Amino acid sequence: MTTVSTVTPGVEVISTVAEVPGLGCLAVNAFVLHGDEPVLVDTGTVAGSDDFMDALESVIDPSDLSWLWLTHTDFDHIGSMARLLDENPGLRVITSFLGVGIMGLSSTPLAMDRVHLLNPGQTITLVDRALTAVKPPIFDNPITTGFHDDRTGILFSSDCLGALLPEVPERAEDLDADMLRSGQVRWATIDSPWIHGVDRGAFKHTVEGIRSIEPSAVCSSHLPPAPGSMLGFMLDSLIAAPDAERFVGPDQAALEMMLAGMVEGPA
Repeated sequence: MTTVSTVTPGVEVISTVAEVPGLGCLAVNAFVLHGDEPVLVDTGTVAGSDDFMDALESVIDPSDLSWLWLTHTDFDHIGSMARLLDENPGLRVITSFLGVGIMGLSSTPLAMDRVHLLNPGQTITLVDRALTAVKPPIFDNPITTGFHDDRTGILFSSDCLGALLPEVPERAEDLDADMLRSGQVRWATIDSPWIHGVDRGAFKHTVEGIRSIEPSAVCSSHLPPAPGSMLGFMLDSLIAAPDAERFVGPDQAALEMMLAGMVEGPA
């Protein structure tokens, strides 16, 4: 089920929950920033495009959108992008040079007159807000770019700071601290397995750069919206992730056992 809720006045989250067998539940979020030049952050999953569009239309006429911030090109972020670009000829996509390159290999190549290329550290100034691109400290796609919105103070962190949870509440502050930390560490080891090989000091330095943003709230693609006061706790979870247990998924033998169990049914 796709739901819509308010993060703060002028910002809404469109959210679905993906069940990951044996691991928990994962929020899949997109965000709408209302204003003189409305911005949509990502476009939901490919499989859930119809539900996503219904939810989007409940909060804004898609033809009124000015910008689409594409955090990266994974299938849970580009689900309705083609439809939106077709239906709204004035919509432009904020992405990177690599983002355009990756989409050029897909069924939805981006026309160069419909993109605005932005690198981490650079800012795009709209009529009523400035969006500064931020490279999250962990990511699963090389083009991943979040941003800080100076109008609301919110940090949009893409996949970074997501968490696998037993169930997904509407707000991150409703989570038990231990559950949140273990869920974030587990997600980090799955989504960004390269962190186990990082230099710990260098990684911590990168994380501390995010801490200095001091946002009013944190909007991750895979965690319910969180108040900015929780950022320090969540970044400490990231710092611990490189030394956590590595994730190893089921192999073929395990799959065959699971399939056999499904066929045989309970004893």
